[in-house]
Amino acid sequence: MQMTIGFPGGVAVAAEFNGHRVLTDQAAPLGAGTAPNPYELFLAALGTCAGFYTLRFCQERGLPTDGLGLGLSIERHPETQRLETVRLEMRLPAEFPEKYRGAILRAAGQCSVKKTLADPPNVELVAV
Repeated sequence: MQMTIGFPGGVAVAAEFNGHRVLTDQAAPLGAGTAPNPYELFLAALGTCAGFYTLRFCQERGLPTDGLGLGLSIERHPETQRLETVRLEMRLPAEFPEKYRGAILRAAGQCSVKKTLADPPNVELVAV
């Protein structure tokens, strides 16, 4: 996958890949807050990835999806502000079968973003 990162103005940063353009910005006073910041997109990638696996689990089994959702919250270290915990809370429909509760959690755990965090890649920075 190739991605091009550009600077459309102010402190906004854009990523272009596969015919898509994803814009980020910073909150005031640095930016205009016109788009999510990169860290928010990172967290959204984790939540939506787990959400995809959750949804597909239900669709493949003909299980109800009305009321299905995930909530994402984070905890930071009080001194360093580093991310310590990401909590994904799955909201299941009232009629969701009890026998599938463990399986749907395992399915959400198959998310490739979560797996990448568990075994992070090397990130190389080079100037060309």
